[in-house]
Amino acid sequence: MSLHVHHAGDPAGPPVLAVHGVTGHGLRWRPLFAELPRLRWIAVDVRGHGRSPWTPPWNLERHVADLVEVLDADGVGRAAVVGHSFGGAVATHLARTAPDRVDRLALLDPALGLDPQDMLDAAEYTRADVTFPTRDAARAAKAGSWADVPGALVDAEVDEHLERRDGAWRWRLSQASLVAAWAEMARPAVVPPAGLPTLVVPAGRADYVSDDWLAACRAALGADLTVAPVDAGHMVYLERPAEVAALLREFLG
Repeated sequence: MSLHVHHAGDPAGPPVLAVHGVTGHGLRWRPLFAELPRLRWIAVDVRGHGRSPWTPPWNLERHVADLVEVLDADGVGRAAVVGHSFGGAVATHLARTAPDRVDRLALLDPALGLDPQDMLDAAEYTRADVTFPTRDAARAAKAGSWADVPGALVDAEVDEHLERRDGAWRWRLSQASLVAAWAEMARPAVVPPAGLPTLVVPAGRADYVSDDWLAACRAALGADLTVAPVDAGHMVYLERPAEVAALLREFLG
């Protein structure tokens, strides 16, 4: 049941495991592939998304086990791990569960310990079947929710992630897995393990990263924590790819 993996960059470069958020897929990281071609990118389609298996369970423990399996299959002992949103939660749990597999951790507007009522509202909204009569309608909906993402990246999202299924246009994902992900994001927040160099990139125009969680990270990590806010919405690495790439370049060396 291994995940579908997108490989990019230099096969001899330092390995970086990239973990997307809900509704996403591994090729959403393409802007960073282009900005940082000397890295060995290993970008997964998380279970329930893209071309990976859609079968449950979809809890954090299963996602972590999937990522360990990917590293094993690629012959990678230790890697830097970059996670966005729910992928940041998965990446953090990976670092705590298998600290010997993670040498650096970069969290782009991570989603951990979110308000349970907000997550219930998101899950109720998400569980409805999402279909579109045409590709153009799907693109318009995505462009509306990604107001600050360049149009070329919206087009790339449609090309990669939209498919004709069951008589309608749908995103290539399981709606049920999204509901489960919102529930997992309501779990109590955890912080990266002590001693792990960690970069946190909060999106200045989103409210996923709380001051309390950052304070807990500072207490646990001390000088190993770098916090670098970016003036962007939640899709920070699509809205500001060059800026995020510069932060990763410095952090990953």
